[in-house]
Amino acid sequence: MKVVLENLTKKFPGSGRNAPKEVVAVNNFTFEIPDGKLVGLLGPSGCGKSTTLNLLSGLMRPTSGRILFGEDDVTRLPAEKRGVGVVFQNYALYPHLTVRQNILFPLQNLKGAEKLSKAEMMKKADEAAKLVQIGDLMERKPKELSGGQQQRVAIARALVKMPRILLLDEPLSNLDARLRLQTREEIRRIQKETKITTVFVTHDQEEAMSISDLIVVMKLGVVQQIGKPQEVYDNPVNLFVAKFLGTPPINVFEGRIQGGRLYVGEDALLAVKGVSDRKVWVGIRPEGFVLKENGPLVCHLNGVEVMGRDISVVAVHKAAETPVIRAIISAESKVDVSAENVRFDVKPGKVFVFDRETEERILFETN
Repeated sequence: MKVVLENLTKKFPGSGRNAPKEVVAVNNFTFEIPDGKLVGLLGPSGCGKSTTLNLLSGLMRPTSGRILFGEDDVTRLPAEKRGVGVVFQNYALYPHLTVRQNILFPLQNLKGAEKLSKAEMMKKADEAAKLVQIGDLMERKPKELSGGQQQRVAIARALVKMPRILLLDEPLSNLDARLRLQTREEIRRIQKETKITTVFVTHDQEEAMSISDLIVVMKLGVVQQIGKPQEVYDNPVNLFVAKFLGTPPINVFEGRIQGGRLYVGEDALLAVKGVSDRKVWVGIRPEGFVLKENGPLVCHLNGVEVMGRDISVVAVHKAAETPVIRAIISAESKVDVSAENVRFDVKPGKVFVFDRETEERILFETN
């Protein structure tokens, strides 16, 4: 099911004497979600991603704009008639019902031509349980399940009606790190098997990048960038996107372009073409550093963290925006931990330049 958002806007009235007259939670959002794809809505708290999900589900109505499922305009359609499946952050399972009864609940509320026989409902519940691999838990109550098992029940309940679209609102935030990894892999497997168009809301960029076909990065209700996860990571349109994506985060420095060279502090980093002299922000991905004895970037060495296949070099540079910078280099590299300074060259493809005022990316060519 293709989903189209056309100039979608949601405004909330302000409250309190010092509050603004209105808050724009989603601002003129236009996007087409291709049929059968998993899209990650990504951004910090308050960016509008959950509001967008609520608009899609019908739990909220937009101030302006349209929502289409396929060719059907569902903008004013009530939530129960949209054919959406929703998995909430807190799972919202009925504690007095068994797993089977929780999964059956949406089917028991079907009316008219959609109403199913008891045998048909039981068959669909068993199929949904099998899909999420909880077939042996059907007679348990939610309190007898782990967090990951409860999450699977919530997903099965959302899928049992085979919805037109599936909406997941931060579904992994209550799980521990190992369970988050396992469950996100399961969500991707289930989505590929069912081919249901899915929207996944998260503030965790690693989650979004690992399972999404496309990601939408939002800030203060405004879409910043849309694209395939790796493409957005490799080609951020502005400083916000560059800083939001990546673990460890991108290293940002005060810099300038002068006489065809890019400077970080007083260190001449790269020769650049096609950009006039100006002050800039310079972003270098952690994997963009190359340990080099006579490298142009000179940093004070704080320490080295061994991470198995990689080494994290923790250093300080007076032009850095943060107290320390992190460079990820191969474990085969030899770092003299007794040295006061460490020198780096950089990979041009991992260096991004942004206007100091607008924070928009400036494209450049290297010699």
